[in-house]
Amino acid sequence: MALHFGKRESEQAKPLNSGLNSGVNPQQRYGAGSSNNVAQPLNAPSGYTPEASTASKSAAGQTNEGGSKLTVGPNIKLKGVEITDCDTLVVEGLVEATMDSRVIQIAEQGAFKGSAEIDIAEIHGVFDGNLTVRQKLVIYASGKVTGKIRYGKVVIEEGGQLSGDIECSVATSATKSASSATSSKPSMALAA
Repeated sequence: MALHFGKRESEQAKPLNSGLNSGVNPQQRYGAGSSNNVAQPLNAPSGYTPEASTASKSAAGQTNEGGSKLTVGPNIKLKGVEITDCDTLVVEGLVEATMDSRVIQIAEQGAFKGSAEIDIAEIHGVFDGNLTVRQKLVIYASGKVTGKIRYGKVVIEEGGQLSGDIECSVATSATKSASSATSSKPSMALAA
């Protein structure tokens, strides 16, 4: 399932009742009068088939890896939410949230403030808060990450900024068992 806040796909915006016969009693529009009738909107566009519509909806909601994707478009603010069951979050506006996901992609004009536990982070914009990246954190030249940061691997392009309480602490189970026998995990603090 894909949710897009502030973005329009190729389809033009239509009024909610477009394509329906407004002269028909609302209870009759969807076959409410008979138990044998299948609910169908009246005056469906020519060439419309329910199977084609369902296939296009499911394909639109898939990321390249086959999971769900949430896009918060430019100039959109999404505040005070918990984002769950989302494989990829694309931030082009402002998000203030808590999330546990697989991938976060923050565009150059995008900003995320809050807490995130994810596998992969690609930061072109701004992240401020608690960030735990189980696998790989990538900060591009225009990216800025501040707060309490934990990561497995990190890549910072020239110009990218990382500051706050930073720790390379997310490890695989084999690395965890080996490191527990030696010493505590390394920690470093960087400032911009």
